[in-house]
Amino acid sequence: MEFGEFLAKLRKERGILQKELAAYLNMTVATVSNYEKGVHTPDLNTLIKLADFYDVSTDYLLQRTRYKANISTLNKRLSADYTMSDLMNTTLELDRHNTDALLDYYELLSMRNSINHPK
Repeated sequence: MEFGEFLAKLRKERGILQKELAAYLNMTVATVSNYEKGVHTPDLNTLIKLADFYDVSTDYLLQRTRYKANISTLNKRLSADYTMSDLMNTTLELDRHNTDALLDYYELLSMRNSINHPK
């Protein structure tokens, strides 16, 4: 999906009009429309504002990942020593054997959580 189409999709999912997004971004409706039509692309500062508005990462907006987490989620403290980013970075550095072990443990924790907190 093209960047502009993706922006329009996000806006529609949020149930807002172009003029509401334009007001938040402090720009004209025409500019928002041009972004969504792919005529222009937002600059870096606008991209950051869009990510903040939609509460997603800039990588999600750019469709580099399907993971929507915003920066506050990634910086969320899990303990005094670890954040979500620390956990993700450590996971990415694991070798295949430890990755398999982590996935097994993840499944065990998921089952335990569903037993302790049924929907």
